[in-house]
Amino acid sequence: MKKIELFEPAMCCSTGVCGPSVNQDLLTITSAFEAMQGVTNVEANRYNLSNNPDIFSGRPEILSAIKDDADSVLPITVVDGEIVKTGTYPTIDELSEYTGLVFVPAEQNNSCCGGSGCC
Repeated sequence: MKKIELFEPAMCCSTGVCGPSVNQDLLTITSAFEAMQGVTNVEANRYNLSNNPDIFSGRPEILSAIKDDADSVLPITVVDGEIVKTGTYPTIDELSEYTGLVFVPAEQNNSCCGGSGCC
């Protein structure tokens, strides 16, 4: 089983829609992590510094990474216990590489087929 963990900076919500402007990276990450919740061979967890300080404090490698300048290091992506990315959120391609899953963008119209009539 693949385990992917995302250690994020302190923020009021995980979706990116609670501030003055929408953070597209947070929307993408939120959607990807929600999609991974239904996958049996992937464990995906997100930890927010303001909501999960105990998780941060229990991980020496995370504490070491953020001790000098948390703002420049967070978010931190960990795959199977190894830090694989710091400072920015993983891209969809990187999430695919880390998990072996193929992510496809959601269609903007309300059809499951994307309007192609293939269903």
